[in-house]
Order: sequence, then C-alpha cells, then structure tokens
Amino acid sequence: MQPKYNITLMYIERLIDKELLAWKNASTHKPLLLRGARQVGKSSSVRHLATFFDYFIEVNLERNEELKSLFTSNTNVREIANQLSGLYGVPVVPGKTLVFIDEIQVCENAIKSLWFFKEDYPELHVIAAGSLLEFALKNIRSFGVGRIRSMFMYPLSFDEFLLAEGKKTWVDCKRNADSDHPLFDSMHKGLVDEFRKYLIVGGMPACIVQWLSTNDYLACAAEQEDIHQTYYDDFVKYSERIDPQLLRNTLHSVVAQTGSKFVYSRVEGGYRTDDIKRALTMLCDAGLIKEVMHTAANGAPLGAEGNPKFKKYIFLDSGLLLRICDLYLGGAKEQMNVIMLGTAADLVNKGGLTEMVAGWELIKYSSPRVRHELYYWENLERGTTSEVDYILMNEGKVMPIEVKSGISGKMKSLRLFMQKKNITNAIRASLENFGKLTVKDEANGEERQISILPLYAISNLQH
Repeated sequence: MQPKYNITLMYIERLIDKELLAWKNASTHKPLLLRGARQVGKSSSVRHLATFFDYFIEVNLERNEELKSLFTSNTNVREIANQLSGLYGVPVVPGKTLVFIDEIQVCENAIKSLWFFKEDYPELHVIAAGSLLEFALKNIRSFGVGRIRSMFMYPLSFDEFLLAEGKKTWVDCKRNADSDHPLFDSMHKGLVDEFRKYLIVGGMPACIVQWLSTNDYLACAAEQEDIHQTYYDDFVKYSERIDPQLLRNTLHSVVAQTGSKFVYSRVEGGYRTDDIKRALTMLCDAGLIKEVMHTAANGAPLGAEGNPKFKKYIFLDSGLLLRICDLYLGGAKEQMNVIMLGTAADLVNKGGLTEMVAGWELIKYSSPRVRHELYYWENLERGTTSEVDYILMNEGKVMPIEVKSGISGKMKSLRLFMQKKNITNAIRASLENFGKLTVKDEANGEERQISILPLYAISNLQH
C-alpha cells in the first residue's frame, strides 16, 4: 500500500515504521503509546504513519491547553472523538481515521482516556506520544495494564543513518557478512568512514536532515546546540521536584564519566549522594541517559543478579555528547580529531564514546515493544580490574561483548570472564573487519571462540 499524501518535510525512514504499520493493519489493536526522549522523531513517525490512513487528526495538548478540558470533563471516548472531529473538521471513521494525541503527558486525564478507547471504542486507531511521559505515568497507578501498547523510540541507529544517505546496499552487504565471510577491504573501510560521520552527526533526526542537506558539521553542531538547550529548558519544569542546576551538573558528570563506573563524588556542587541518585533517576526517566548495571552474569535473568552499587550511565547521543563536551567540559577537540583523523584502534580505545554507541546500538535493533536493559560485568574480587562492557542473553546463553580494537594483550578481561563462567563463545566489537579468533584456556587447554563483530554491524546480532 502506497502513502496517500506527499510529505512536505524530509522524512527519514525508521526501523519502527514497520512496527507501526503492523499495528495499523492488525485485526485488533490497542491504543498505542509512543515513548522516548524529546526530538527523537516520535511525531514525525506518527505523521508518516498517517499517510496510510484516509483521515488524520493531530492534537497537541502542550500547544492547545484548552483542549485538556475535553478530556477532563468527559470519559465518553466516542463523544470525545466526535468533538475532535467537529473541532478539526475531519471525519472520524473507524479503520480510516488516525487520532494522534501529542504531548499527552501534560494531561493525566488524557492518558487515562486511552484505557477507555480500548474498552469502549477499540475499532478506532488512537496513538499518543509525549517527551516526558515517564514522569506522568509514575503518578498513575497500574497504568494501562493490558489495555495499552507501548513502543519505545530512540535516535537513529547507524543502519538508519546509512539508509538516510541512500546506502541501502551497504546495509545489505554488512548484514550478509559474518566471521566466515568478511567484507571486501574497500567496503569495510567505507563503512568505518561512515561510522566516523555517524559519531559526529549523531542520530537526532534534525541533525541528520541538516547533514543530508549541507554535509556541514558546523551546521549539525548548531542543531545539536538547539536540541540540548531544549533539554536544559525542560529542567526548569522539574524545579518543584529537584534543583535544575543539580540536573545539569549530574548530566555533565555522566558525559565526563562515559565508559566508566559512575562515581557520585565527581558531580560538582557538593551534593548528597541521595540527591544525585534522584537526579540520575529523573534523567533516565527523561530518556537522556541509560543505566548499565553490573550483573554476576551466571544466567537468565541477568537482572536477578544485578548489583545496584555498581552502575555506568550512557548518554543519549554521540553528537550531542560531543557538543556538550565542547561547550561545557572542554574535551571535544581531541575527541573530534581522533574521530576524523585517528586510526580505527585510536577511535575505539580512547574514551568511552564507542562503548556508549555500542550500548545504544544493542537497544535500537531490539524490539521497540520492550524497554530493554543493559548490563556489564566486573570482577569484584579485591585487587582485580577485569571488566566486560556488555552482557547479553543469546538463545538462552550468556554472551559477553567487549568493545576493543587490538588483538594481542587486549582481551584479558574477556578471556577471564569466559574461563570463570565456562563460556565457549564471545564477541569483540571493534572497527576491524569480520573475523574469528580461537584462544586456548591456559589452565586446561580448552579452546574458546571469539567472534570479531565490527561496531558498524551490531545490527547483525538481530538479523
């Protein structure tokens, strides 16, 4: 089925589009709640979905506050739909009309109305989105259990970045490659160069549109400044709950500690640990950072053996991170030089930027219908420093992933983990071509396999 309308603004194809279209075409469907940080493309994706409907009503409750009363004074969702039809002059026809309630977090009653759309008007397609939804949802007990479907959105993945550049064949090539069938050197080098661009531009849709239009990193930086300023402006909205300066300082500390275990004392301002923990929770709820928790990694579920005393945090987007470093932390120039001019080994081994991107890539290629968690492993025995960047469950087995580049002497932590957990397969995510290493256990001579997965090909884990 082809879209009925032309999209006037540049729309970038998203992986979630297929999920949204499947929701539209399903014989039965629950109201859909699209969740994610501000400006990751939620509204644009819904408007793109709307091109597959005959009619579309978009309600923005942040811009049109008077419409809140429509949900406050009425729980009859059929009547609400009829009033929206009259207000916007658009027919409401089940199966042919999409109703989109944007910035729904500003009206708790509008969120609750989604329950009644499922019960009393299930044939109508209703979708809602919001940038600070998690704060509102925490105030609603047993929110939408069984009556609402959630999907989670993030900035564009590297595959989506390539698709936006018109390089679908590149995506196909790397998805068809594996340890036994590496890429040609020219294709591998081209993908490494594209990955460098992606680190600088980031995955925010507005920045990628700017890049496609200008190929100018400075133009992208201007967009990044605008986006991060909107995030800081949001901090003022939390002022009744928490000091906005504490949020800024905590966010800067997350950026500065990317790739490392988070140390509360490094947050400027002399704040109490409990206050910093609260700030971290709020930043996670806003979608700006993601927690990576330590796990003992003895089996599923990984979270059952999580140790909340040991956590890392990764920031939302590499491009925004570099901009924050440049504006506030004074550490972006060296990183930019490494990204643009350094060797692949330098790019991976200097700082935690690529480790951060690897974590988000693992999430972005997973099902958007689930909020995915990230875990890492650290040897907690005294006098040791061993650490594995990410731990996954793959077909019921523990799968360690270490983000590194070199071969000789660079995998002590990974090999120790495999020995301790009696694991025979692991992944080293690097900027080398696809490959495979066979290592022997020094204690018993048992052979273990380490697959080399290029950082630009993390999507292969899901395909």
